[in-house]
Amino acid sequence: MKNDILSPRALAWKKLLRNKLAIFGGVLLLFLVLSSLLAPWIAPYSVNEIDLFNIESPPGVDHLLGTDDLGRDVFSRLLYGGRVSMTVGLLASASQILLGTLAGAIAGYYGGWTDSIIMRLVDIIMCFPFFILSICVAALLGPSMRNIIIIIAVIYWTNVARIVRAEVLSLKKREFIDAARAFGLSGWEIILQHIIPNVMASVTVYATLAIANGILTEASLSFLGLGVKPDIPSWGNMLSAAQSMRVLTRQWWLWIPPGVLVLLTVLSINFLGDGIRDALDPKLKV
Repeated sequence: MKNDILSPRALAWKKLLRNKLAIFGGVLLLFLVLSSLLAPWIAPYSVNEIDLFNIESPPGVDHLLGTDDLGRDVFSRLLYGGRVSMTVGLLASASQILLGTLAGAIAGYYGGWTDSIIMRLVDIIMCFPFFILSICVAALLGPSMRNIIIIIAVIYWTNVARIVRAEVLSLKKREFIDAARAFGLSGWEIILQHIIPNVMASVTVYATLAIANGILTEASLSFLGLGVKPDIPSWGNMLSAAQSMRVLTRQWWLWIPPGVLVLLTVLSINFLGDGIRDALDPKLKV
């Protein structure tokens, strides 16, 4: 079948399947997600089960990846920690995409003082270094999974807003938008029914990268003690155990496995995101 008789969706799917890195990233990500979702059935121990006879023990038969300073099984906590880290990345990405898409669409479509207010707010937020602002907000709100999602969404929505606004400024001059106005549709109806569906390709590509960024941000803030609560396992919390030289030099099983999982997850999402971007680009041929 020739490319010129394929539908845009079928052509994008065909280009995505030809991208080996994207397929590798998708398969790896699916494996990591399923492993985390099936943690209650895969994990050999409970997430907070303490073994006082095997405190900080190296990997062995009883504990595949050893135990931490409280005798908890590292492998089990890795599986459960993936659920927390991926959930934070997914929910934070969805929240910032929702806020940024609406704000960017409103600013680009209405223009004038509405555009000025929204974009000046974007400029103010983007003036502050992310980690300084996030650390200040996290210190005020306290460490929790909900708060870290709010922090990421509130700070990162500005990137989405700028992308969507730029596309809306071009879209609102198209003939189909003029036709929608002629039919009597209100501004909100045009934004929700015509503009937002036409910017979803760019938003979808950004969303994949935003998930990876959310996982990295959660790991960074949890490493600093400002992310998820210490009693809830996450890859960032597990990495926080590597703050002492004793752990770094003698207890590699406490920090290398969560670090590797963060690396693999972010890489797989980035590979998949790049593949989706190339697949949705009409200029690239199969």
